[in-house]
Amino acid sequence: MNLDRAYRLLALFYSVLLLIGVIALLAGGGTPLALAHLGIGALGVLGLWGYTLGRGFMNPRMWRPLAGVLAVGSLVQLWAVLSMPLSGELLTWMLASAIFSALLAVILYRYGDRDQALWASPEELAGAERLEALLEGQAPLVAERHEDGREASVRVVKAGSEYRASVTRRHEGRQEAFEEHFRHPATLVFFLEKFAGVSVGDFRGPDAA
Repeated sequence: MNLDRAYRLLALFYSVLLLIGVIALLAGGGTPLALAHLGIGALGVLGLWGYTLGRGFMNPRMWRPLAGVLAVGSLVQLWAVLSMPLSGELLTWMLASAIFSALLAVILYRYGDRDQALWASPEELAGAERLEALLEGQAPLVAERHEDGREASVRVVKAGSEYRASVTRRHEGRQEAFEEHFRHPATLVFFLEKFAGVSVGDFRGPDAA
C-alpha cells in the first residue's frame, strides 16, 4: 500500500466516523456541545480530504488554529483519562477520541502550511514557472516598483531548494527592509505581488540596463 492510498483510506475512515456521529445525533437529539463537536469534526474531515487530494479548501489560515483546537481537546481528554474515575466504556471512548483528534491535528497543521502548491492559484503557478526559468538563466533577480509616492525594490535568489526574497519599501521618507524565504516558488510569487506590488514581469538581471 502506497502513502496516497493510505491517506485516502484514513480520510474515508474519518468520514465514516463523522457519518456515524450525524446518525447518532439525529437519533438521540444530541446537545449543543455534541453539535459543536460534530461541526469541528466536519471541518477537520474536510481538511483531511483536502490534504489527501492535494487541493486547497477554504482559507489556509483557518487550518492551523483548528489543528490547535483539536490538539487542546486531545490533551484535555488524555488528562481526563489519567486523572478522573471513568467507566470502562467512557474510558475507551475518550482514549480513542484523543488519539484520533491528535492524528487529525497533526495532518491539519501540515495542511495549513501556506507554502505549498495546493494553495496557489493557476496564475501564481504560471508565474512560478516563469520565475524558475529566469533564476536558471541569471541570479540574483532584481525588480523595482514606483507608484503613488511608494517605492519597492526586491532581490530574489535561489539557495539550494529555497527561494529568498529581500524587500525594501520606502514611503514618505520612511524605509523598511525584510527578508523571507519559501520552499515553493508559487508562494514567493504570491508574497511579492501582495507585499511588494511586484510581478514576475518586473524582474531583470542585476546588470541589466
